[in-house]
Amino acid sequence: MTAQGITVLGATGSIGQSTLDVVRRHPRRYRVVALTAHRQVERLVADCLEFQPLLAVVGDAATADIVRQRLVDAGSSTEVAWGESALVQAATLGDAAMVMAAIVGAAGLAPTLAAAQAGKRVLLANKEVLVMAGELFMHAVQQSGAQLLPVDSEHNAIFQALPTDFSRGLTVCGVERILLTASGGPFRQTPLSALAAVTAEQACAHPNWVMGRKISVDSATMMNKGLEVIEAHWLFAAPPSMIQVVVHPQSVIHSAVQYSDGSVLAQLGNPDMRTPIAYAMAWPERIQAGVAPLDLFSIGRLDFEAPDFGRFRCLQLAYDVLDAGGTAPAILNAANEVAVAAFLDGELPFLGISSLNEAVLSALPATAEGSLADVLAADAQARQLAMAMIRDCAFA
Repeated sequence: MTAQGITVLGATGSIGQSTLDVVRRHPRRYRVVALTAHRQVERLVADCLEFQPLLAVVGDAATADIVRQRLVDAGSSTEVAWGESALVQAATLGDAAMVMAAIVGAAGLAPTLAAAQAGKRVLLANKEVLVMAGELFMHAVQQSGAQLLPVDSEHNAIFQALPTDFSRGLTVCGVERILLTASGGPFRQTPLSALAAVTAEQACAHPNWVMGRKISVDSATMMNKGLEVIEAHWLFAAPPSMIQVVVHPQSVIHSAVQYSDGSVLAQLGNPDMRTPIAYAMAWPERIQAGVAPLDLFSIGRLDFEAPDFGRFRCLQLAYDVLDAGGTAPAILNAANEVAVAAFLDGELPFLGISSLNEAVLSALPATAEGSLADVLAADAQARQLAMAMIRDCAFA
C-alpha cells in the first residue's frame, strides 16, 4: 500500500494533534506532507522532527526564522514558510491527497477553499468555512470533484447515518429531520443570574470534550452549535426547518437522522475526536483510532432536552442569519470571533458575547454572497464595528 500524503492545517491545535496521532498509528497508510501552525514553535518543531514534512508554515516571518533555525540545527530538510500564500501552498501541494482543515476561525477560509479548488479530499474541521462562504465553497467542491468529509463529530455522525446517495435529496431518501446533538456546555443548568460573572476559566471547562479555548467558549454560549446548524445546512442541503438541535448532556450520541418510516439512526461513541478523524481519513473503510469502545453499561442512561433559546441567544442568532442568507452568517461569525477574543482577554463579560453579536447584526445589513471578496469585506467590516462597539461599550 502506498502511503497517502496529508497536509494538516492547524497542526498544533487539538484537532491537528489528534490527526497526527491517527497518522502515527498507521505509518504505512499515511505520510505527513505539510504542517501549519500560528506561533506554537515548540510543538511544531517537535512534530516536524517526528514526521519530516516537506513544508512547515507559520503565521509571521519572525516565527518562521525561529522554526527554520531549530530545524536546521536538528538536521531536518523541511522547508519553512509563512503567511496566507504559504498556507494556500501547503493546502495545494501535489503530494497531499488529503487536507485536514483544522485552522480555527476565518483564518482557515483561504487555504481550505484552495484545497477544495485543487480537488483534494478535504477533511473539514473548520466550520467557519461553510458559515462564511457556504455557497462558494460547495460550488468549488462540485466544480473540482473534491471529496468533502465532515470531521466535526456531529456532522460526521450525520454523514454516517445518512444513506450513501443522500445527494439525490434528503426528502427523496426518506429523511424527515436531522437531529444535531449538543452537550449544553458547562452552563446548561447554571442560574441565569450567575452567568454575568462567568470567568474565562469556567467557560473553557467543557464537561465532556477537550477543545481549544475559542471553541470551548463557543460551546458555552452554544454559538458552536449555531455554527454547526449552518454547516449542516450546506453539507447536507438541509433547510433550517429540517435541522433540530437536541441537548444531550452525555455526548454519547453524536447526532442522528430521523426517517419517514419512524426510524432514527444514530452514531454513538466515546467523546474523542480521533473517531471522526479516522473515519474521514479512511472512508469508506474504518481503521483503528486509539479510542476505547463504548461501554453502554457504564453510561447507564442517556438524557435529552430541548435547547433554551432564551439562555443561549447565540443559537437563535445562528438560525436567524441562516434564514437571512447572503453575508449575514459571515457577519455573525466575525462579530463572534471578536467577542470571544475580548471575553478571553477580560474586556467583555460572558453575556456581552451574545449582546455584541446581536448589535453588530442589527447595525450591518447583509448583502448577497457574490464572491470571496464580498465575504471578506463583510467579515472585515463586522470585525471593525465589533471592536469599535467594545471600545465604546455600545452593545448592551
